[in-house]
Amino acid sequence: MDTSGRMSSYSCPPESEGALSASPIEESGAVVAANGEEPLYFPSGDQQLFGWLHHAGGKDAPDWGVVVCKPFGYEALCAHRSIRGFAAAAAALDIPTLRFDYLGTGDSADLDPAADQVEAWTRDIAHAIAELRRRTGVARVCLLGFRLGALLATLAAGECQVDALALVAPVVNGRKYLREARTALLAAEAAEAVQASAGGSAAAESEAAVSGMEVSGYMLSSATTAHLATADAMDLEISSVTDILLIDRSDLPVARGWPQTLGAKGVNVEYHSLPGFVEMMVTAPHLAAMADGMLATTTQWLSRLQRAPRASSDGHATRGSASWAQRSPVLVVPGEDDSPRSALTERPALLDADAGTLFGIITEPRLDETRRRAVVLLNTGADHHIGASRMYVSLARSWARLGYHVLRMDLSGLGDSPARPGRPGNEVFPLDAITDIRCAVDYMRAAHRCGEVTLVGLCSGAYHAFRAAAAGLAVNRILMVNPETFFWPEGASVRDVQLSDLVHTPAVYRERALSLRNWRRLVTGQVDVAYIGKMFLRRLLVGVRFLARDLLRLVGWRPAWDLGRELERIAARGVRMVIVFAKGEPGIEVLRLEAGSAVKRLRDRLRVRLIESGDHTFSRSGARKVLEGVLSEELFARTDAGGRSLPQLPLARRENAGRQQ
Repeated sequence: MDTSGRMSSYSCPPESEGALSASPIEESGAVVAANGEEPLYFPSGDQQLFGWLHHAGGKDAPDWGVVVCKPFGYEALCAHRSIRGFAAAAAALDIPTLRFDYLGTGDSADLDPAADQVEAWTRDIAHAIAELRRRTGVARVCLLGFRLGALLATLAAGECQVDALALVAPVVNGRKYLREARTALLAAEAAEAVQASAGGSAAAESEAAVSGMEVSGYMLSSATTAHLATADAMDLEISSVTDILLIDRSDLPVARGWPQTLGAKGVNVEYHSLPGFVEMMVTAPHLAAMADGMLATTTQWLSRLQRAPRASSDGHATRGSASWAQRSPVLVVPGEDDSPRSALTERPALLDADAGTLFGIITEPRLDETRRRAVVLLNTGADHHIGASRMYVSLARSWARLGYHVLRMDLSGLGDSPARPGRPGNEVFPLDAITDIRCAVDYMRAAHRCGEVTLVGLCSGAYHAFRAAAAGLAVNRILMVNPETFFWPEGASVRDVQLSDLVHTPAVYRERALSLRNWRRLVTGQVDVAYIGKMFLRRLLVGVRFLARDLLRLVGWRPAWDLGRELERIAARGVRMVIVFAKGEPGIEVLRLEAGSAVKRLRDRLRVRLIESGDHTFSRSGARKVLEGVLSEELFARTDAGGRSLPQLPLARRENAGRQQ
């Protein structure tokens, strides 16, 4: 393991059977991707933040720079691709742009759960401004804030030198934002009320709620909610700001009165009310879309801003030499104690997979770790490499403390990995996923000398882990969480009706048939009876198809898509398989239909675990804690050469409420 603080850049070997002989290429200093984006760490006090610097393409010293202030939680996850697009568009105007993760979010260092996040994140923005000035020498800085990030940007502008603000769908009043969050929380709790008696999750969530509020799987501390309750952007003094772009959401505008207030203070304000907020920030990442109108308006405004007379040097531009600690592409994560030797390191990794470059973050165990065990975490849907509710960051750091090298990666076209030439971005089931995963597995074996490799994925990530094992990749274990499909036809769309929909929909309608309200809707013509009938018929045909498959198996005929046979082949190679389901997941029925009796025959090499609480992505903290305990138990389980379970070793602080099926 390299301990020099250099970022790892790795070229994969040509694809061939068992090709594991390539060596990593270590480059000192910054590594800039072909698109001009540079992953980096920089300090915020005694902590470190992760960010991406989008370099300007022009040769002249830039006058303006942009710091992107992200929204919070699920909105940041949904908008990741769009925010990257905004940053790239600014850089295309020859404006260097820094986007980064606040403390306790994304790939940055963790934050004390009791801390005032508003105060900490406002301080992070100030450090990001200083870092952009130091690295690029820009004289003037514009903060580009989205939702809660817009409020944070305004707070930061009141405390440090900021020349302009571009605020997209801004949170203007913190109290109203909390009210919206509480409404969403109550709706989520009502939807999960039927699971309240399942145990495991509710107690942990109630305990967590005492210290703050959970919003779509992301925590706001009590200190944060108290701070937000008194925050109002219209009351803030931002004397250094001369220009502001306000882009309100057209469906629910909240900033109409702000331009008059700012104009009275001598600020040049440009106000727009535009559509696109819902599609960009509250639509699931695999269906989220860029708000083209908001992007075009922002780039046009930045272009006009850039054409204004250049600022005279006032001492704010601070390009120059920096300490190694500031430029280090390594994040130091505390270990089990305070000693330096127990600390973990985390660094960006650029993997060359054929024509594209894959991006990932590798978390490495303590320096004296001699066991060479690796985990590769695969994208959940179109979520980038931090995973749903930042679950992958938590797992990576937890497992690294127990001796694992953990890579959380973005497949081609997802997160921060560019799409392959000729392919669209944001493909949940990209055609070259197995090639990407092979590159990651080879990287872990060659660059980190890991003899044992485990693939872990949720939803589509579980599918990719299974397909990689079925393709014969050199993996020892696959941990699959809530898979909904095991076969994906080329050209299929995530919008198409899938087998998981067919097995799930009839059960939903059977439950609804017990509701008097739904019968009233049926009588008044508010229910599409033809659609329901079509879904039931398709479900019946699915059952007939699988019955015919089982009968043909008896006479020795094997269909092309035979999950049972593929599971047997994977097990025969000694690969241990674990599937974890949340109660009520349609994937349970999909597995039963497609695998048939193979699940029982492979019981010692294929474990199916059921967690009584939790939604599809385990967005609530209590259920997520249970899932992490189950995955850890299965990861640490000992097996023989054939992938069969051996007696379990005791685990410290075991948190397992899952049961085996």
